[in-house]
Amino acid sequence: MLIAVLVGFFYSLFIPLLKKLPKSLFGIAVSVLPLGIFIYFLSFYNQITNGGTFQQSFSWIPSLGIDFSFYLDGLSLTFSLIISFVGFVVFLYASSYMKDNKFIVRFYVYIMIFMASMLGLVTSDNLITLFVFWELTSISSFLLIGFNHDKERSRYSALQALLVTGLGGLSMLAGFIIISNISGSYSISSLANLNDVLINHKLYATGVILILIGAFTKSAQFPFHFWLPNAMEAPTPVSAYLHSATMVKAGIYLIARLNPGLGGTDLWQNLILWVGVTTMLFAAILAFKQTDLKKLLAYSTLSVLGTLTMLIGIGSDLAIKAFMIYLVAHSLYKGALFLVAGSIDHETGTRDIDNLGSLRKYMPITATIAILASLSKMGIVPLIGFVGKETVYASVLEAQNFSNILIVLTIAANIFVVYITISVGFKPFLGELKNTPIKPHEVPFPMWIGPLFLGIIGLTLGMFSSSIINNLINFTELGIITKKLNIPVKLWHGFTLEFGLSVLTVTLGILIYFSQTKIKNVISSFSFTNYIKPSFYYDQFLNKTLSIAKNSTKVLQSGYLRYYIIWIVLATVILAGYTLFNYKDVVDINVSFNPTLLEIIITLIMIASTYIAIRAKSRMYSIIGVGVIGYLVAVIFLMYSAPDLAMTQFAVETLTVIIFVLVIYKLPKFIPYYSTRRRIRDFIVAGSGGLLMALLALIIISEPLTSELKRYFAENSLPLGKGKNIVNVILVDFRAFDTMGEITVLAIAAIGVYALLKLRKNENKQ
Repeated sequence: MLIAVLVGFFYSLFIPLLKKLPKSLFGIAVSVLPLGIFIYFLSFYNQITNGGTFQQSFSWIPSLGIDFSFYLDGLSLTFSLIISFVGFVVFLYASSYMKDNKFIVRFYVYIMIFMASMLGLVTSDNLITLFVFWELTSISSFLLIGFNHDKERSRYSALQALLVTGLGGLSMLAGFIIISNISGSYSISSLANLNDVLINHKLYATGVILILIGAFTKSAQFPFHFWLPNAMEAPTPVSAYLHSATMVKAGIYLIARLNPGLGGTDLWQNLILWVGVTTMLFAAILAFKQTDLKKLLAYSTLSVLGTLTMLIGIGSDLAIKAFMIYLVAHSLYKGALFLVAGSIDHETGTRDIDNLGSLRKYMPITATIAILASLSKMGIVPLIGFVGKETVYASVLEAQNFSNILIVLTIAANIFVVYITISVGFKPFLGELKNTPIKPHEVPFPMWIGPLFLGIIGLTLGMFSSSIINNLINFTELGIITKKLNIPVKLWHGFTLEFGLSVLTVTLGILIYFSQTKIKNVISSFSFTNYIKPSFYYDQFLNKTLSIAKNSTKVLQSGYLRYYIIWIVLATVILAGYTLFNYKDVVDINVSFNPTLLEIIITLIMIASTYIAIRAKSRMYSIIGVGVIGYLVAVIFLMYSAPDLAMTQFAVETLTVIIFVLVIYKLPKFIPYYSTRRRIRDFIVAGSGGLLMALLALIIISEPLTSELKRYFAENSLPLGKGKNIVNVILVDFRAFDTMGEITVLAIAAIGVYALLKLRKNENKQ
């Protein structure tokens, strides 16, 4: 399992090498991996449908209880199959759609990382590792949405998606920590057995709200919905993959996965229910005035995501059944329709439905795919979309609370979805031919074979739903409500009320389509103030943040080193001094001094060197004074049996003095230009900083040193770090990340110096 999840990250490193293959083979070579992963997960079908699960764990940070733990049941298997198969279709499609793009290698690297991150997310059984993969999806989607980085709108949309989902992710992490502290474990699969403990804890509500904020931002639920339509600036394969089949369902997956542990309360059920209902209806209405194919599909995706969230909020057995069927159906038909939109744009040069018509004559295969996917989306028998819609209506009708309101709102939202579907899936292919920037023609084989597969699978699953997906979905519910429902999935239930509502929905959707001009005229007479648009507050928040950053930068990063030092010293003195005088009585400091003659001599020399450094009229004298102080510090290290530190100090001081001496030759003549006022300021700042450090040192040496770190390092350096030199083991093992950070800083600085030298060299040549 670990290999299946992480192989995408490793494979992305070799994609640049595959670019040497012919164009016709490059895309196929990249597409092989998601297909192989799909086959791998498909091999678990019998095991899962027979009631089994698969678990695997690898130690990562055992001291914190963080492991690479993977858990495969019906829920995670369903998502894994969707991610890998739709990924294969999208990868193959992109091999032709983006074959002339000079950044195609970069595209495949980004989307491969995204696929691997999604697989890790849906199979993780550890809250922290799930969060890591969660954030990787945000980062990779940021790169994909902003792929056309030369366009300002793409950069804006990418940043918006990153900030909204990233801040939601941090909120979710805080919720994870709260829940793990209550449960005593980061294991997701163990939460179901701790439901009573979790929901009765005083921090339950806080943890739930923080987690749901993360889920709602990721799945673009109201009021965080605005980033998804803007993300349509990404290339069409990205829109098809991230924003219909995978990324936007990550939040839905999280809610479903945590439902056994956190569900069952009014807070959980009602919050999820009404956020879902609001998103479902609000997004469907917002789509009405759109004419861009991808924007129409984006808003309809929002509506479906709201429906899925609503179903989890209802929480009944039938609602969970409807959730799973609708999830699969949506992934199939929406992925196909997004790719159809990309094909139309690719072959006509426009995505505006008002400028498209009669494309069936020029793009017959694409038209067939569009109609097949659209019929499923509208809920027409015998496609899987019909099964999903009927089950949704049935679950809403039997809801214990708000049933009448919910069924009206659900029908209203689906009426608009039918209108959107006709606009996207039928209008471009019917009517009269319009003048388009590019003369239309059929797309190449790689661009229609994948979407055709999705359409055919939607038809097959609908016709044979009772035998193909029934078992998988029955065991999928075990991951959501911890019990097997055994509610049969079948295509036809007769002329039921749900069937009548489905027919009514389609009929009214068609009527609205043919009456759209009149309705749009009425809607256009209304104008909504910015104050009710969530996107307005996002822009205001971003602008205010940038303004604060700009103003604070003027103060804190003026470009003068002396001001940086002043701010650092003042902040330290104020914060540490406040804490010191609130929690420590300075009068209690009791230190007995018995200095040796050598210590007295060293102290006097250091004082003299300090005086020389600050009063010298020459930079050379100042450097000598500072250097002497540094060497004497190294001598003190030797006196107190720290030869390693002394050697490091000698080396650093030697190099520092040499660098200073080399630099002063480039500096202007030394001129003492400070006024008396500035000197007094500097004296106060430096004096307060020195006094604070002295007090801290006196407090430390006046207290008995009871730190357990010395004993811990002494006892564990050899068995754990495999080293006898304790200082070295601390640096490279116990403080490995700190040391790695220091090395990284030095490496970046070295690269910067090299770049500047090379730039100067090139300027001299010119």
